[in-house]
Amino acid sequence: MLLQGIFPPIITPFYPDGNVYYKKLESNVERYSRAPCAGIVVLGSTGEAILLSDQERRGVLKSAREAAAPNKVLIAGTGIESAIETLRLTEYAAELGYDVAMVRTPHYYKKQMQPANILAFYRTVADRSPLPVIIYNFPQATGYDISAELVIELAEHPNVIGIKESSGDVEKVRKMVEGTRHIRRSATVTATFDAVTPRMLAGATAGSSGNAAELVQVAALTGSISETDPTLAKSPRTSLPQPFLGKASSTAVTIVGKMKTRQKEAGFQVLVGAAQKLHPSLDAGAVGAILAFACLAPTSCYEIYAAWKEGDAELARLKQERIAPAAQRVVGELGIPGVKYGMDFNGYFGGPVRLPLLPLTGDGKGEVERLLGDTRN
Repeated sequence: MLLQGIFPPIITPFYPDGNVYYKKLESNVERYSRAPCAGIVVLGSTGEAILLSDQERRGVLKSAREAAAPNKVLIAGTGIESAIETLRLTEYAAELGYDVAMVRTPHYYKKQMQPANILAFYRTVADRSPLPVIIYNFPQATGYDISAELVIELAEHPNVIGIKESSGDVEKVRKMVEGTRHIRRSATVTATFDAVTPRMLAGATAGSSGNAAELVQVAALTGSISETDPTLAKSPRTSLPQPFLGKASSTAVTIVGKMKTRQKEAGFQVLVGAAQKLHPSLDAGAVGAILAFACLAPTSCYEIYAAWKEGDAELARLKQERIAPAAQRVVGELGIPGVKYGMDFNGYFGGPVRLPLLPLTGDGKGEVERLLGDTRN
């Protein structure tokens, strides 16, 4: 499955009394569905998933799924400390129609989280998961930092398709990309190389009659590969790591219902979580990012990715410099209260946080407003 692009890990809105505000959740998701995002992540760290009950997690997954546009990749954060509870939530997400499970590293029993424990945990989840799995590493929150060597070993599992690496360590990104470069996997994409998931294929065939699929020549529909695939046409990109570049593995487009699809090589995919280091991480081989800063400024994050993908390094650098101070302060230091207030400031619904988190002070709100003064989107 293709995971390239920018994904906001959406917040969970609350009423002042602490109950989940589902209508505002749906409103935010509908707006992200119109933004230049590749997909949406539900129940990540920014979603305060660890502060929700199991019933609330299931309610949030259901509400977000129903509000999301059908062409967005949907990633469910299903990681819980035990493998069995992780699998239960993953199975529920699969029943709803999610495309990928994002599983954070177990961390509570830190001294016991040795390589053998982590390998057994992820292999057990990946073996039994009905969804492809991406590892989620967030050492700033968990206090546990999975090593690049362990990720490279786990990447050999056919159902572990990538990682969200939120440490901000660009050299670690480079090491993981280099160490998994040999992995070759095929992903279904549209004729214009956007992601396609089994859910999308099922939607494309629903109500169609006759043969579900037929093969036609690409040139007859979309022109040559160099004309239709920007990852192959742009010469400045040719030096980037092969796992991101990918390539068409077929010269034919498959018609599935109303959708034209083809195959593209994807490999093991590294997504990053630090917006202030997005550009250097892409240069190091990351394929995209799951960014809390994209919750309040998705277009600003996408502009960095788009400029880089088009081979315009200078524009990507300038776009990166524009958001770096705000991303570092609002997300990296003020955390979820800062993200939620930034969303309120930028026209989304952020609302209150849950205890033990506290809202920003008046000074904190003023600082967020100054930092986001030219980042309204």
